[in-house]
Amino acid sequence: MADQPGDGATDAGRGSTSAAWLLAQVGAHAAGLFAARLSVLGLAPAHAGILRALAQAEGISQRQLAHRLEILPSRLVSMMDELEGRGLIERRDSAEDRRVYALHLTDEGRRTLDAIGRIAREHDAALCAAIGEEERRQLVDLLRRIAGQQGLKPGVHPGFRRLGRSSGGASGGEQEG
Repeated sequence: MADQPGDGATDAGRGSTSAAWLLAQVGAHAAGLFAARLSVLGLAPAHAGILRALAQAEGISQRQLAHRLEILPSRLVSMMDELEGRGLIERRDSAEDRRVYALHLTDEGRRTLDAIGRIAREHDAALCAAIGEEERRQLVDLLRRIAGQQGLKPGVHPGFRRLGRSSGGASGGEQEG
């Protein structure tokens, strides 16, 4: 993609000098590749993010999970229906409140999450192949600092907020490693 006027470029042949533009370019590219890699499992990045969040908080309610992921509860219900239909999660009666379900990964859900982890690690390695291990650690540190300063919730893709609000395919839930 050629540089556009106002994107911070100083030399159209060498690319943009705008960190924000380059982050957006690499981020969009990475999200698309990750989605393509996940498609072999019949999953979208949002499914991967939900499974990952559920593994970190077994027994959480749908309302709590929606709050944690910053996703519309109505949209989460339909995604949970999809994951339950595939045998990856199960809804159980909550021990604390009979009015809600506790969410749990099934054995198949855990195996799928392991496969997602392998895909994410391969994706990370391929995406960062141009830099060494020390540079990758520095990049991760810098990106964490930027994400923190921007108020982004660690481990939660901001695309979840868009799910259910538009017909556009948000990449919510992309996980790396």
